Amino acid sequence: MKLSLRHIVDHLVWSASGTVWAVWSLTPAGSRYMPDRTREQITAHVTSLVRSLPGRARLFGLCARIDAGEVVQATLDGVDYRRHGAWAEVAEAQLRLLAGEDLDEPVDMYRRTLWLAVPLPAVGGRGQWQATAGTAWSELAGLLGLPPAPVGTGEVAEYRERAGQVEAELGGGVGLRRATPAEIVWMHQHAVGRGLDGELLGEAERSPLRGSRMTGGRLRSPSHADLGQVRLLEGGRPETAAGPSSARRPARTGQGRGSGGVWGSVAGRRWLQVDSEAGTSYQAHLALAEMPARFTAVGGEFFAELDRMPFAVDWTVDLTTIASEKVVEAVTKKKRDLVDQADQYAARRATGLPDALHDAADDLGDLSARASRSSVEVEVQSVTALTVWGATPAECDQRAAAVQARLKGANYRLVRPVGGQEELFTLGLPATVTPPAVRQYVQHELGEDWAMHGALHGQSFGDPTGAMVGYSQDLGTISPVLLNIADAPARNASASFALAGDLGGGKSTLLKLITSSVVDRGGRAIAIDRTKSREWARFARSAAPGRCQVVDAATADMSIDPLRVFADPEAGARYALSYLTVQLGVGAMTEHGALLKTAVKRAAAAPGRSMALVLDALEDMAREDSARGQRAAALVEWLRVAADEPLAAAVFDPALPPLDLAGDLTSDFVVITTTGLTLPPREAATNPELLRAQPLEALIGRAVLYLIAAIARETAFTDPRFTLLPLDEAYWLTSSAEGQALIDEIVYDGRKHGAGVGLGCHDVLELGTSTTQGLLAYRFLARTADPVLAARGLTWLGLPGDDEELLRMVTTDLSPYGRPERAGEFLARDPRMNTGRFKVLVPGLTRITDGIYTTPTGPDTQTAPAPSRYEPAAPALTAPATTGGTR
Repeated sequence: MKLSLRHIVDHLVWSASGTVWAVWSLTPAGSRYMPDRTREQITAHVTSLVRSLPGRARLFGLCARIDAGEVVQATLDGVDYRRHGAWAEVAEAQLRLLAGEDLDEPVDMYRRTLWLAVPLPAVGGRGQWQATAGTAWSELAGLLGLPPAPVGTGEVAEYRERAGQVEAELGGGVGLRRATPAEIVWMHQHAVGRGLDGELLGEAERSPLRGSRMTGGRLRSPSHADLGQVRLLEGGRPETAAGPSSARRPARTGQGRGSGGVWGSVAGRRWLQVDSEAGTSYQAHLALAEMPARFTAVGGEFFAELDRMPFAVDWTVDLTTIASEKVVEAVTKKKRDLVDQADQYAARRATGLPDALHDAADDLGDLSARASRSSVEVEVQSVTALTVWGATPAECDQRAAAVQARLKGANYRLVRPVGGQEELFTLGLPATVTPPAVRQYVQHELGEDWAMHGALHGQSFGDPTGAMVGYSQDLGTISPVLLNIADAPARNASASFALAGDLGGGKSTLLKLITSSVVDRGGRAIAIDRTKSREWARFARSAAPGRCQVVDAATADMSIDPLRVFADPEAGARYALSYLTVQLGVGAMTEHGALLKTAVKRAAAAPGRSMALVLDALEDMAREDSARGQRAAALVEWLRVAADEPLAAAVFDPALPPLDLAGDLTSDFVVITTTGLTLPPREAATNPELLRAQPLEALIGRAVLYLIAAIARETAFTDPRFTLLPLDEAYWLTSSAEGQALIDEIVYDGRKHGAGVGLGCHDVLELGTSTTQGLLAYRFLARTADPVLAARGLTWLGLPGDDEELLRMVTTDLSPYGRPERAGEFLARDPRMNTGRFKVLVPGLTRITDGIYTTPTGPDTQTAPAPSRYEPAAPALTAPATTGGTR
């Protein structure tokens, strides 16, 4: 195969044809669920990019293979796995899964990468001569085995300047990054070795090789000869095509055995066999031959639709832009021709003009009006080629047919030309001349219409590194979803998040999975567990054996007396006074509040300080024969009522061993259980009469919860490690002023202290104030059958709550009832405002699976399926509407 690469300097490529190309990597934007305003912004940015192109360009959408080791390495990034052996154990289990050891075959994973290549104009007449001479020398060098023609320093500097000018004109809303020489070579290797185990893009991104260097004022290139050692066979060899794969395909009618069936026919072998050092690649190339005349912004996003195929699909678009003035001139000429045709029909036929002429006149009028509306508008003449591949010709053929069928329903016609496979393959190589034969597939559109095809749309959700919590359901191929909650504060984002959805929607499972990943990766967690089954205590003992601590605040096996727990007497006295004012319902600035403060000060200054000494101090003051003594006596009576209750023993019993913040709570995973504690309703916090009418256990529970919150907050804010506070069933906390205050303080100030809160709820209103809801960086929405609750959840994610398709997804298609293999599906948003749908994948480790599920019938109903059983959730592309945007 003739090699097109001569020299590569930074992102500049000197081609064998004499043209110098500049190559950039593009950053995808948006997602499948982006609102209309975001879609319009992205379309405007792409339109601006197209209008800024200097006449010609080529856009590549390549599916870069992801190796299982790459994914696991991303999960280990920033973690000392030798020190944190638990996370190394998780990484090893995930590596076995992704490498296919548990599935008998590896998992195919890809990521969409976008590349823009622009041919730079030659530098004057001398530059034209140098380009021609370089082309001739390249032809001769290929025959004689000579090195490529050298390029001088001045020429390199001039083309760098021209590339900089083009980059400045293209800049704006689309993210551009200059490609490296190794990445450009990877583009060539990828095209040659599709489906083979070639070099990974991740390796090329870090490689400093393949670039040319200046030597003696001349550009010298490393040998790229190995890239051209490729044999292209149109239709492959008949004996290869008729191998084992052909046995699965029945012969067509009229084909005898001597013909070899469909594989024996040259017309039937519409693929390209690419033989290289890496092996044999079977590729099928399709060209876009026809598209709908009218489409909407959503219906026209056929590039994004390709990402939902259950296999990888590459695409290449060769672009030529024409100024609006020339477009108007061409339209005017076509109008005159149309008038002539109309006159001819009128003279010959009495039935009037055919409908096709009326339609053509309407289209030309619309095109003329839109092209004249803006002087910067351009016409885009595009040739679009799609590529699929397979391990065998039969698999390749089946995938090509699937792509054709998928887009045919939306009125996009793809052709797989016999004898034209090599030309379409050449179009997908970097820095190649556009083969003349592919010009027959040119499509004509205005720039703003072409931008609606979604070429630069993304499908990403999650973080580049972190724990693998599942895999995306927005893509047809497996794409792991990583979350790095603990890294959010370092990125100036909140580490707080919430999960909303129905009972059994998978909220607790995901919350526990995130919590265990934080603990195993070197952080810590302090959970408040209100369940009667003490499920979080059970999970902590299973997931972090030897690294957990369970504190039961209701059974009083440890003292949470603030004067004994906090090492700083002033901090202990502050929390003790606040606890007493909450427990007794007195104001801090009242006469009773002043007496409490005096008693707390005396108890804090006494040897063996404790809350029991506060009672002693109040009793001493009650012996005074004065109004002060009467008020102190009343406080003693009120406080005795609470102190004598078993629920308050953890605060007032001096015989209990105190909770050691420097010992007991230094465990990686701490669970404080509150079974038995009840809370008054939120309305009681602002209604003194209603508060006094609450049961005693509710008033004690309210005060004890304040202490628990204070201990958790103080520990989280003072620990240098990242600390997560998972609070499942958040309504229990947000229904009280004290619980809401705990959540608000961590959400508001947690980022500065390296802490975050994870909230589980059924309705987003249970999260508290709108400010608290809005400050949560990560948001997860599970199945929500009630349309009203589902609409609120969608609005919380930043999606339209009245969208019928989204409502149908949330109410019926997320973790559908009665489908255990579909359990754990979420619609979520990350701090980058990317929205995606994914399925939770729990690591296959007994210590995690034993306590993570809450289904009464056991974990069998919620075990996540292996990736090989993955079925894409995206529906097939439907026919676009005939109103709205036009092309």
